[in-house]
Amino acid sequence: MFNLFTKEKETEKDESHLSLISIAALLIHSAKIDQNFTEKEKKIIKNALIEMGAPEDTLDEIIKEAERKEKDANQILEFTREVKNKSFDEKKIVIEALWTIIFSDEQADMYETNLMRRLSGLLYLDPKIVGDIKEKVRSKQ
Repeated sequence: MFNLFTKEKETEKDESHLSLISIAALLIHSAKIDQNFTEKEKKIIKNALIEMGAPEDTLDEIIKEAERKEKDANQILEFTREVKNKSFDEKKIVIEALWTIIFSDEQADMYETNLMRRLSGLLYLDPKIVGDIKEKVRSKQ
């Protein structure tokens, strides 16, 4: 009987881990869109993952697996599925991390802004909310 509860917890942990990998892959994809994936962007991704509940001792593993997943992916739909299933507050964390990554080099090019427009639709987020988060991030810069 206790074995059943242990297996349930392990399954939840595995699902959470896989979810974090997909979210990290989406963030990595946005960081690589300008052909320059920096340590500053990697730190932003790690902070977002911590905010979403990732244990600090698993961050490097998650990032490594996410980089592999992002490299092998054909489209971002794979990654957005996981984010779409998250709560509104978790989606806001992801969107804020995405804008922070985009503005980490103090500019947003047309590919990055196009990605954000697509993501707001794919994640069923009001463009006004995404714009408000963008302005919040930009004002911090």
